[in-house]
Amino acid sequence: MAKRDYYDVLGVDKGASDAEIKKAFRRVAMKFHPDRNPDGADAEDKFKEAQEAYEILGDQEKKAAYDRFGHAGVDGNSGGGGAGGFSDVFGDVFGDIFGGGGGRGRGGPARGSDLRYDLQLDLEDAVRGKTVQIDVPTLSSCDTCDGSGARKGSSPVTCTTCNGAGQVRMSQGFFSVQQACPQCRGRGQMISDPCGDCHGQGVKEERKTLSVKIPAGVDTGDRIRLAGKGEAGPQGGPAGDLYVQMVVRDHPIFVRDDSNLHCEVPISFGQAALGGELEVPTLSGKVKLKIPAETQSGKLFRLRGKGVAPVRGGGVGDLLCRVVLETPVNLSAEQRDLLEQFEASLDGKSKHSPRSSSWFDGVKKFFDNLTR
Repeated sequence: MAKRDYYDVLGVDKGASDAEIKKAFRRVAMKFHPDRNPDGADAEDKFKEAQEAYEILGDQEKKAAYDRFGHAGVDGNSGGGGAGGFSDVFGDVFGDIFGGGGGRGRGGPARGSDLRYDLQLDLEDAVRGKTVQIDVPTLSSCDTCDGSGARKGSSPVTCTTCNGAGQVRMSQGFFSVQQACPQCRGRGQMISDPCGDCHGQGVKEERKTLSVKIPAGVDTGDRIRLAGKGEAGPQGGPAGDLYVQMVVRDHPIFVRDDSNLHCEVPISFGQAALGGELEVPTLSGKVKLKIPAETQSGKLFRLRGKGVAPVRGGGVGDLLCRVVLETPVNLSAEQRDLLEQFEASLDGKSKHSPRSSSWFDGVKKFFDNLTR
């Protein structure tokens, strides 16, 4: 009987990535594993077929030979020592099926899960640093049984499935894989008389209030690791970690760019034409900004050292102020008349509007070229 195409066996396209091939193999292997299909007559054959397909497609050299010559290019390679990463992915599959630890073996009680807490900060607090109190919902060690999971006065007993070894050996065809015991999950012991408060888990839900010191200069995406402040491990296992991730709120005036701050400063027509001084805000107070005469809208002014000192070190950044010319609104009749007189006094002279003159010259040249 002719062999099926290996890509069809795993249900992937020929251009699938290594990660997609690995994921597809895990899915097919879990679906057709004989222990999950005790009454399936063809499940074992399909399981072995998936093994063979992944052994070839999971190895770059064998995959290249298969893509070029088909089964003829790899007939001597299948069923041998396995493809690169094959034992890892196969171990993952067995871990999913039997509830084991993916080949970790017996390592004592499982570690608790890590937690993430998104901390919202104002820009000022992120730049200066502060200490905040946070409430974190988590699993903590049960006080009643001291985290053991066993009722007071009793103790865990040796697992009868693995006889305390924490591991069992699973054999399938030519494979023999040692995995964490599915009964005790690699601990080697079981709870025969569970604690009534935590139901044998050794942990209970609660909210913790923690004090977190935020260093000066943090930004969105930075995180602080609080070791051992995550979820407690079941049956007395070590606690995971808590990662406090910074999320800096948008600021009404400033936009942060690494160590620099940006802001827009509105100026009037008179200020732009005649020049003067403006008061502009910084995170450390107000400062004077000199506006030279004939300043154009969009001009950028740099205030050195008025930015942010990054949390990872380096010099203090700058504050970059972009002036934006503001057109007056709600004019009175007298003001409109004065503006009309002023506009008439310019009389279209290019010396008053150098940018407009050069722009109109460019437009004229553009249309002249079109009509040639």
